[in-house]
Amino acid sequence: MTVIQTNQAPKAIGPYVQGRIANGFLFASGQVPLDAVTGEVVGSTIEEQTIQVLKNISAILTEARITPNDIVKTTCFLKNMDDFVAFNQVYGTLFHDVLPARSAVEVARLPKDVLIEIEIIADVSKK
Repeated sequence: MTVIQTNQAPKAIGPYVQGRIANGFLFASGQVPLDAVTGEVVGSTIEEQTIQVLKNISAILTEARITPNDIVKTTCFLKNMDDFVAFNQVYGTLFHDVLPARSAVEVARLPKDVLIEIEIIADVSKK
C-alpha cells in the first residue's frame, strides 16, 4: 500500500492519512473546507466550502497522478440537505464526461462544524 500525502491539501486532523492506494484504488479520507496552509475553514456558504473541498480533492488526485475522470465513487456528507441544489451545482464542476457513483447524506455534525465533507474512491490502475 502507498500513502498519498500532499502539502497542497490540509494535513490530517486525526490519526489517519489523506489517502492510501491499495489494489489499484485510491481511498481518500473525507475532505472538509480547510485551507492547506492555515488549517482554517474557508468560506461560510455551501458554495464557498464546496469549492475549497474540491480544491483539496484535486490536490490529492494530482499527488496520486490521476484526474477527476478516475473517481469511481464519492460519498458526500452535508450538514443540511436544503443545501443540496447549491452544493450540486458546484460539485458538478469537478467532472466532465465521466461521472462517478455517489451517495449524499445529511449528517448531524461535521468536523469544525463545516457544511460539507466529501470522500472519494478512485481508480489508479492505469497510472
